[in-house]
Amino acid sequence: MSPSTTKTKTLRGRRTRAPKPLSRPPFGDDDADSSDCGGGGGGEDDVRCERCGSGDSGDELLLCDKCDRGYHLFCLRPVLVSVPKGSWFCPPCAKRRQLESFPLVQTKIIDFFRIQTAKEAIPKSIHDTHKKRKRSSSLVVSKKKRKLLPFNPSEDPIRRLKQMASLATALTATGAEFSNELTYMPGMVQRSANRAALEQGGMQVLPKEDVETLNLCKSMMERGEWPPLMVVFDPQEGFTVEADRFIKDLTIITEYTGDVDYLKNREHDDGDSMMTLLSASNPSRSLVICPDKRANIARFINGINNHTPEGKKKQNLKCVRFDVGGECRVLLVANRDISKGERLYYDYNGHEHEYPTEHFV
Repeated sequence: MSPSTTKTKTLRGRRTRAPKPLSRPPFGDDDADSSDCGGGGGGEDDVRCERCGSGDSGDELLLCDKCDRGYHLFCLRPVLVSVPKGSWFCPPCAKRRQLESFPLVQTKIIDFFRIQTAKEAIPKSIHDTHKKRKRSSSLVVSKKKRKLLPFNPSEDPIRRLKQMASLATALTATGAEFSNELTYMPGMVQRSANRAALEQGGMQVLPKEDVETLNLCKSMMERGEWPPLMVVFDPQEGFTVEADRFIKDLTIITEYTGDVDYLKNREHDDGDSMMTLLSASNPSRSLVICPDKRANIARFINGINNHTPEGKKKQNLKCVRFDVGGECRVLLVANRDISKGERLYYDYNGHEHEYPTEHFV
């Protein structure tokens, strides 16, 4: 199983200040004096980068929404490839402020993720499915095939609620709603445009047994049996994802979801999370996944610095595009055993090497 997906390279935004938030920012209000972070009292023309001391490249000088100090996109670590949408806080301010956590209330979490509670919606258990597979196995001796595994949810329901609340916190902070499916919005792309047959060079077909495993993962999530993942906020990396229990090699972590659009419509989009869905022989038919408005946990899994040996060692997921029933789908799959507490990373570039990762942590 080889990586065949890339995060789509985006162009840098051409504005010098992140917009003031139109609604409540993702961080709770506090009484901290922004002057501790060096709140700027001068005009915008006097702003200089706090890292390099230069006021040059003003179109790439980002201003903090708390203290008004400036930072070049390319001086931040990790570097920002584009101006963030919504509010942005510099590293000192981000360290001082607390995220406004989603309430750990079962009914609110169930409503947020639209979890099914009806008994008739509960499919067969993982163990029943595995038993059925074992009984129907062929007796013909052949080379052992590596099969994808379903994730193994945490047994403690309270822990699962905390995992879901961590994702709800991140989605709420970034202004997105939860969606565990590809979405086809009016005025963007019709579902009929998502045809794996259009892929340049062809696309690997997800075997039937692995499709069943993927569908099992989806149905488990619909009834609240969540992947053992926790979204945390890091001052340098932003939101990122950690394993909340041991995860086996070849486990399906998540599908990459969001709104589907033509790549040609997003060439000047300043989002940094677009994912290639279809790389068509005819470029005008190429598709991308845009998780800025609707997304799942895949949006918050970070990439490696694939320019250094240390960065490459951090990779524990593969991002792979598959033909599933004639449609393109993107899966994140464990490519080795992952320990509890380990952060999840994959290579944004796959084989295309278009995304600038040289400054990633």
